[in-house]
Amino acid sequence: MRILDRYILKEILVAFLFGIFAFSAVFIGSGTLFRIAQYVTQYGASFSSVIRLFIYSMPAIMLWTFPMSMLLASLLVFGKLSGASEITAMKSCGISLYRIMRPIIVMGIVVSIFAIAFNEYVVPWANQAYADVVNYEIKNSASPQSREHIILKEIKDGNIQRLIYARRYDAEKNRMEWVSMQDFEDGKLVRVENADYADWTNNEWLLHNGVIYSIADGEMSHTMHFDTQKLPIQESPDNIIREQKKPEEMTMKELGAQIKIMRGQYVDTTDLEIELYQRITVPMASFIFTLIGAPLGLQPNRNSSSIGFGLSIIIIFIYYTLMTIAGVVGRVGIPPAYAVWLPNLIGAAIGRYLIRKAGRI
Repeated sequence: MRILDRYILKEILVAFLFGIFAFSAVFIGSGTLFRIAQYVTQYGASFSSVIRLFIYSMPAIMLWTFPMSMLLASLLVFGKLSGASEITAMKSCGISLYRIMRPIIVMGIVVSIFAIAFNEYVVPWANQAYADVVNYEIKNSASPQSREHIILKEIKDGNIQRLIYARRYDAEKNRMEWVSMQDFEDGKLVRVENADYADWTNNEWLLHNGVIYSIADGEMSHTMHFDTQKLPIQESPDNIIREQKKPEEMTMKELGAQIKIMRGQYVDTTDLEIELYQRITVPMASFIFTLIGAPLGLQPNRNSSSIGFGLSIIIIFIYYTLMTIAGVVGRVGIPPAYAVWLPNLIGAAIGRYLIRKAGRI
């Protein structure tokens, strides 16, 4: 049986790597190269910048190709085994279909776990590095751009000392709007300052039209109004904007912290929640596609690689259509945590049905 496992795994691994290269080439040719060419023609991007952009774009592309490649590998390998009557020979030796499928199921789980880790530790870093090259080397953005949801933290010895949140930064006015500052002592909130806006004037931030709340034992104990007050941070607008990250540049831990902060300011966090849950569901699609692809590969006339490739494209299109619909439903209907999991749950149910049906043949 170990020989059988090694044989099937070898076939799957070869097809999986082929899928990664094939689908990555499609993504690169259809989008990445076009964007890089625009940076060269519009901004005169240097050769070294182009090379780095290409490298930094690869992790995000590869993440999406993992599920596709597992689906393609499942269809091709089991289609080949079925077309060559090797599945029939294995069954004649008393080996059940479920035992035959075990190596690819295990590989699907391993790929999903690896993809989750890859999506947490590699993809956000690469996305941020890509954005830095574009903004600060190619476009030479000397001045900061307007941006929503500015968050600054001061941490000492692992404990947060001060948290500053601004609903928006207006680059034209050099102004942060709807500013809230929270001061902590020994991990406990002791003071809150809310202001209408903060201006960058004479190399310092000045708060305007604000209120100070003193907090004791979780309750507000004192209130004071002010017209103008200095914000105790030294960062310039340029440095502040550089410190901010887009959702695709954050780890799951950072996304969770961002969601918590924004909820405290009564800001809608639906998009961030969808992004957070998709960090798990998209990599898990590798396992789901394995459940669907293996039994489909056993169907008649699946020994052609062109048919297997075409069928994988159709299934991928259906899955990502469901994922888009689930995202819309999560924004207007059911909670995002449930909506984002719908495509995987539907795929798992279909895969279970197909496996049970193939097992009876």
